[in-house]
Amino acid sequence: MTASSPSRLQNKSHDNNAMIAANLREAASLLMAQDASPFRSLAYLKAASTIEKLDDDISEIAASGMDALDAIPNIGTGIGSAIVELVSTGRWSQLERLRGGLEPETIFQTIPGIGPKLAHLIHEHLHVDTLETLETAAHDGRLATVPSIGPRRLSIIRNGLAGILSRRGAGRSYQPNQSLPPVDLLLDVDREYRTKAEARKLRQIAPRRFNPTGHAWLPILHTERGPWHFTALYSNTARAHDLGRTKDWVIIFFSTDDQPEGQCTVVTETAGANKGRRAVRGREHQE
Repeated sequence: MTASSPSRLQNKSHDNNAMIAANLREAASLLMAQDASPFRSLAYLKAASTIEKLDDDISEIAASGMDALDAIPNIGTGIGSAIVELVSTGRWSQLERLRGGLEPETIFQTIPGIGPKLAHLIHEHLHVDTLETLETAAHDGRLATVPSIGPRRLSIIRNGLAGILSRRGAGRSYQPNQSLPPVDLLLDVDREYRTKAEARKLRQIAPRRFNPTGHAWLPILHTERGPWHFTALYSNTARAHDLGRTKDWVIIFFSTDDQPEGQCTVVTETAGANKGRRAVRGREHQE
């Protein structure tokens, strides 16, 4: 068995770095096309340029942990998490969402204990799209409410998530006290999204799911509130379509430069004292 030549290793490093940079540039281009803050697009472009100039393989740096990525200029926790996801899975959920092609059921089936049927149930009941948000749901009680998930399977899923996310090299673990946007801020983003969507003032993307004609119908909003970056879309799930709630359930993704992406769902309450009011699922008691 012969050792790889320095030139071959260098080419591999260049290929990995070029792949990551290309994905960051595409995200920047889509964010600009979808009227996001120019500063957000610029952050991705700066990171892409930095990675292209690296002598070392970005995948090897990512394997060393988030601190190693943080040490690189123009790469914070948010972009670092994206890099880790790309080098470990070959895909980036945020970019796929911007393209309109995120398939969370496929991602969830990489976890031991989750097959196609359960992956579909999880997505439809919890509206989570990434392994990170699934991990949060596995610890805060929401995943246990999904049919077919008992204590044993919940434990298997938790352990599987911990193993996969740990192997990504980000050093990430579930943090119950992780900072969340205030509920009133989320409701304000929800108001902005629904108002602009109804007035047809938002860019529209063509989701791949439940869209056989490829029509661009799904409004997307990118907005900022202080340190928080938000992306909002109507829920494009089978459950939302079946219940006629596609223009009621709003999925909001949130992050900061120093914190990975999270998400929540805002709905109109259909019963109880708050019937008819907008509420953030799982945080109703904070309103």
